[in-house]
Amino acid sequence: MFFIIGIIVCAGILAAGCTGQDGNQQTMVGKATDTGAKEKVVLIAIPYDTETSSGNVLKLVFDQAGYDLDIKAVDVGLAWQGLAEGSGDFFVGAWLPTCHGQYLESVGDDIEFVRINMQGTRCGLAVPSYVTIDSIEELNSVKDKFDETIIGIGPGAGIMRGTDTAIEDYGLDYSLQAGSEAGMVASLKSAIKDGDWVVVTAWSPHWKFVKWDLKYLDDPRNIYGGEEYIATYTRKGLADEMPEVYAILERFHWEASDMESIMLDMNEGMTEEEAASKWVNEHPGQVAEWLGKA
Repeated sequence: MFFIIGIIVCAGILAAGCTGQDGNQQTMVGKATDTGAKEKVVLIAIPYDTETSSGNVLKLVFDQAGYDLDIKAVDVGLAWQGLAEGSGDFFVGAWLPTCHGQYLESVGDDIEFVRINMQGTRCGLAVPSYVTIDSIEELNSVKDKFDETIIGIGPGAGIMRGTDTAIEDYGLDYSLQAGSEAGMVASLKSAIKDGDWVVVTAWSPHWKFVKWDLKYLDDPRNIYGGEEYIATYTRKGLADEMPEVYAILERFHWEASDMESIMLDMNEGMTEEEAASKWVNEHPGQVAEWLGKA
């Protein structure tokens, strides 16, 4: 699901290592390199606000654990492929079972499921609440109001694939306009300002649902699925090679409202680092839980 992460792009897998345990209490300290630098781990992410939020929060969390987290932002198809090929260590932005379902099906045997890290997400087509239709099935009857266009995001996104399917299965006389998350939001903002009708590819959590009064169009053919979740996956072998890193990922879970608050702060002018730092500072107990210290 995603504003590009102000990100360090890395190339390839970084060497893995681990520390031990002190009795039953894990000591979260990354193994230093020969130069004394922190050991690096690589998060593969997709370039949207959702993954900007989770990535920058985890960067701070792993820093506390003694690791240097690099965030490698790529298109969604490359994210799944890269994890399967081992060009990154883990991915916390798997929108399932529908939105990224095709990608998981293609590489599922080559990666490892860790856990669901967020419940209650959703993908679909959304419109401002003042639009007087409520279902995708009604779009053709008012196609002139929407200029026969659905405003989309990057062409490789799972929701774009789903929307291509929706156009075909519902027989919609619409074209799907590919672009970016920022472009989609700009179109939405402009339309709402003028009271115009607009239909966009949408997912939640997202700050646009906090800022504006929007609604999903009903999807009786269930093209976009129902309630989704976000899951964490790792490359093969991470659990054995970096057990402390894996343990943090096993504990990492949060609410949609957490992610949404970070995205909203970014939209209102904070950098992604500032927004993530604010959230981390306001939730010390949750961070301690992820680190195994609570």
